[in-house]
Amino acid sequence: MDTYRTVLFLHFVSLFVGFGAAALIGTCLFQLRAAATGAEAGPWGALAGKIELAFPVAILGLFVTGAYMTSDVWTWGTGWIDVAIVALVVLGVNGALVAGRRAHQLKAALIANGPGPLSDTARKLTCDPALWIVTFGNPGLVLGIVWDMTQKPGTLEAVIAAVIGFALGAAVALQFARVPAAAAAAAVEL
Repeated sequence: MDTYRTVLFLHFVSLFVGFGAAALIGTCLFQLRAAATGAEAGPWGALAGKIELAFPVAILGLFVTGAYMTSDVWTWGTGWIDVAIVALVVLGVNGALVAGRRAHQLKAALIANGPGPLSDTARKLTCDPALWIVTFGNPGLVLGIVWDMTQKPGTLEAVIAAVIGFALGAAVALQFARVPAAAAAAAVEL
């Protein structure tokens, strides 16, 4: 058995865990955004709270397997590898300090709201721009790093790919980071 190929497989598994969790979190956010009541929002918020635990596992898996492959085949001074390591740190910080904090604020608002119609506070938090940007920007950043892994560019090109990936994800996120017109109108009618 080839150890490098086994570690590469585990690297991909970690990547798939992260993308799968990101897809589920995105689904939860869309459902939370569409919810009219706390009863509708509650299960999606609870699911998102459980899924968030997959991200540290994915990041750790990517780092450990990437470190092995770097030591085995590459060097620690390779530009695109350095960019990938910085990206893992950014992913962790964005997840824990930005999305995690905002998600916990949303959770508290949903608990305070109860099963009835969503309060203005809860509704606004379901469309929190920072939460949406991390939800779409982080996978965009990862796709930029996957581009770097396949193309093996110099440092500057690797940074540009990562920034473009995050920026495209953030641009998509901003389309959803506002309270839907129908929901806003319904909230005014209540």
